[in-house]
Amino acid sequence: MKQTFKKRLKRGIIYLVLLFIGLFIFRLVYGYTVNPNEINENVTFFQEIASTRSNFASKKYKISTNANASQGPVNVDQKYEKIATVNTKSSEFEKEEKILNDEIKKQEAIIQFEQNTGNKGNRRLQLLIGVQPEKFDTLYNSLTKIGNVQSKEITKKDKTNEYKQLNAKKESLLKIRESLIELKSKGGKIEEFINLENRILNIEEELQGLGVQLGNYDAENEFCTIKFSLIEGAENNISFIHRVKVAIDWTVSTYLQIMASLFLITGFVYLALLIIDKLNIFGGMLNKLDN
Repeated sequence: MKQTFKKRLKRGIIYLVLLFIGLFIFRLVYGYTVNPNEINENVTFFQEIASTRSNFASKKYKISTNANASQGPVNVDQKYEKIATVNTKSSEFEKEEKILNDEIKKQEAIIQFEQNTGNKGNRRLQLLIGVQPEKFDTLYNSLTKIGNVQSKEITKKDKTNEYKQLNAKKESLLKIRESLIELKSKGGKIEEFINLENRILNIEEELQGLGVQLGNYDAENEFCTIKFSLIEGAENNISFIHRVKVAIDWTVSTYLQIMASLFLITGFVYLALLIIDKLNIFGGMLNKLDN
């Protein structure tokens, strides 16, 4: 009996130690996966300006299909949106800002949105840059060499179907407008004439809106987008000793919370079982008295 108890005790202690070690390793690894310098404040700024400006580009290429093998390759005109995001940090803000502007000018890109905030020592520069598709990679690679890059990414979305849908909607509205104009020329009641005029005006407004959207796809407006942010400040390099200290603090705190939770749950279950047992005994006594 004593040997069995000792084995269970040793096994329980080993499980508790393994739990502590597991929590410590998890927190230590997690500390390396999270970048403390990552810039999350830019998300709001870029989301706000994303709805006001969209850059699109086109790519023409040929594909061959089995169905049209006798007719040769098919010409495809793809419309796409390509966006790069670069978040960087530097203690030499003015120097890096000059390099940034020189690179933008060198690649003949345009600054579509700009926001400068903060005082010296805590400045922030955020830009939305439009660059020609053929110069996108060159400018992107140049900007990733500015300061200490905290995060970067490139996304590309196909917009061919959206472009075709806009054109189809435009053609449909043009046909409806022509039909309404023909009806208006036939005459009729004043109320019908007014309704036709209002309907034609509504269609004209829709066509203008479509014209603006389709204008973004025009060859002269073809750009890819680079969202760039530069924050003033030195990069924080965290030592291994500090990471270990943080991991131990978090592990001890989390471990004690888990133990306290288990103790409370165990105590609650134990009390519940006692109450149930007492009720069963009390019920048995009542049954005996009734008999």
